[in-house]
Amino acid sequence: MQDATRDHGIQPLDHLLTRWGITNHQLVETSVEQLNHKQVQRARKGRQLTLHLMQKVARTLNDAVLARIPKEHRENFKPYTHKHLFNYAKDHDPAWSDPNEPLMPQ
Repeated sequence: MQDATRDHGIQPLDHLLTRWGITNHQLVETSVEQLNHKQVQRARKGRQLTLHLMQKVARTLNDAVLARIPKEHRENFKPYTHKHLFNYAKDHDPAWSDPNEPLMPQ
């Protein structure tokens, strides 16, 4: 029997990865914490993750984004936290607007 409360649908992480032009494979390659493809796919699709794994995904996303931003703009980058990436995370704010929007590729 599948618990419906553990499946939260497409997450804000999916939108951010799409906007930054980062694929699952690129995120896994960037990871220094042994993030794997299955974990990234589960994160994007909304399967409930542990806090530790949500934080690992957030750190890896920040590393991947920083690698894409020109050096002169990196000081303007505001790191993402797990509450920005997952709508079921504690203290998630659905009205949050991304301060990194101007840095995103067009």
